[in-house]
Amino acid sequence: MVKCFCTCNGYKVPALAVDAVVVQKNKILLIKRAKDPFRGFWALVGGFVECGETTEEAIVREVKEEVGLDIEILELLGVYSSPERDPRGHVVSICYIARGVGDIVVGEEIEKAKFFYLNEIKELPLAFDHAKIISDYEARKCSVKNVEV
Repeated sequence: MVKCFCTCNGYKVPALAVDAVVVQKNKILLIKRAKDPFRGFWALVGGFVECGETTEEAIVREVKEEVGLDIEILELLGVYSSPERDPRGHVVSICYIARGVGDIVVGEEIEKAKFFYLNEIKELPLAFDHAKIISDYEARKCSVKNVEV
């Protein structure tokens, strides 16, 4: 049975998270996780939505906290809701495509952060369902021509 995080009006509900495919000069930003789950794996930048904030506000905050970058949200990539996507419990993630602005400053929660070309990412151990998210981004990027990010 999948663990839910809280109960609302008698209903068990999943947690809400955000992720971002942060792009800069045709590269994607990944962080190397310093904590479980998936310690030592590479992941997109993301985290949980706090009460009182929009998902857009949450992803701007998470990127700033984790890697020190400001971002411009370009578009919604998708919603990822598989009950098995996070070993801690049922987490639904809203994923955005965003342009990164500035230089990386690694926060306390991560081991390192780096921009990668798509072909470099295929060889990396990725956390959660982030290989699927990156694959969806690649498909979207190929379907939208003449977009420089």
